[in-house]
Amino acid sequence: MKLNILAFGAHPDDVELGAGATLAKEIAAGKSVGIVDLTGGELGTRGSESQRTDEAEEAARILGVKVRHNMRFADGFFQNDKNCQLALIKVIRKYQPELVICNAVTDRHVDHGKGSQLVSDACFLSGLMKIETKDSDGQIQHPWRPNHVFHYIQWHHIQPDIVVDVTGYIDKKLQAVKAYSSQFYDPDSEAPSTAISSQNFLDSVQYRAADFGRIIGTAYAEGFTVERFPAVNSLFDLI
Repeated sequence: MKLNILAFGAHPDDVELGAGATLAKEIAAGKSVGIVDLTGGELGTRGSESQRTDEAEEAARILGVKVRHNMRFADGFFQNDKNCQLALIKVIRKYQPELVICNAVTDRHVDHGKGSQLVSDACFLSGLMKIETKDSDGQIQHPWRPNHVFHYIQWHHIQPDIVVDVTGYIDKKLQAVKAYSSQFYDPDSEAPSTAISSQNFLDSVQYRAADFGRIIGTAYAEGFTVERFPAVNSLFDLI
């Protein structure tokens, strides 16, 4: 199955928090989207790996993605090494995305920056014909390199290189985020408090989008950093 966009997150909920509205908008426009989680988030203070799996499936349903896959790398301990790179190369070659979206280049959680570089490296290596991989049926896969790798913005405020107007899709993003009920604000929860379980953090998801939207003159927006210049045919494409 070929996809237009393949979005990666170190943990279930990373993609929804960083790019949920953008993906919802592209899906509404007819683009095919998949999500790949690198880990099950098993080291998370709140909830369990099985809960996160169920929540991820519900979030995927809300967004309308075509496929969601979990690599089951070790939360907190996966490495940007040959084994993980080859595993991701197989996924990239399987879905042949035009665009890849992944974690912030640097962030509070060690897995975010690490996952960001792992995905970026795998996207490059996936285009090398002398790296041989096989699909689940034992067939040799063709080399494939996405046209662009974009990085969403997470805990730290990073100046975006591009900003996407997501007015009209913020509610779907928030609905997908709230599918992770074990992780985010719940006044009745008896689980330990974490950096992301406060009302303030949940509110910040919307007010960051509102702030990016303010800057470009819309209600809501999501920001991304890029690895190489995005090109346009005309300056008027930016209007």
